[in-house]
Amino acid sequence: MAIRPIVKFPDPRLRAVAEPVTAFDADLRMLAADLLDTMRAAPGIGITAAHIGIGRRLVVLELPDDGVRIYVNPEIVHASSDMVRQREGSVSMPGVSEEVERHARVRVHYRDLDGNEQNEESDGLLAVCHQHEIDQLDGIFWLQRISRLKRDRIIRRHEKSRHDGAP
Repeated sequence: MAIRPIVKFPDPRLRAVAEPVTAFDADLRMLAADLLDTMRAAPGIGITAAHIGIGRRLVVLELPDDGVRIYVNPEIVHASSDMVRQREGSVSMPGVSEEVERHARVRVHYRDLDGNEQNEESDGLLAVCHQHEIDQLDGIFWLQRISRLKRDRIIRRHEKSRHDGAP
């Protein structure tokens, strides 16, 4: 297990669509463990393989009081019509966040580390995390879900912090 370097915004790898995982083996387990270590060190509550420059459909989440959850090839198969607003950010763009509107509830189809098919229904923060991380796997960085005005302001603030020596 290792802490891997995180790809930072605006790296084009964050806009790439991740490829499905086809091998459910020791390498996948090691990648999941590395993602967990990297996410905890960031710190964060969600991370994808794309965040460390690997174009595979793998997500690791660890919400407060909820334990570690690992999703291989996740996809949203149903989303509620009601919406919620939640403050979001990214390990690839530390120090900035903004409210994003998401579906209040989702159903996710995925595989576990052994390749077994699973389904999960979620709401609240977990539903927001599912949507946020699956967006990332689809090459959609969270900033694309907010208004252009807010996005431009956040990018300027991020660039200023990078020039001032922040990560």
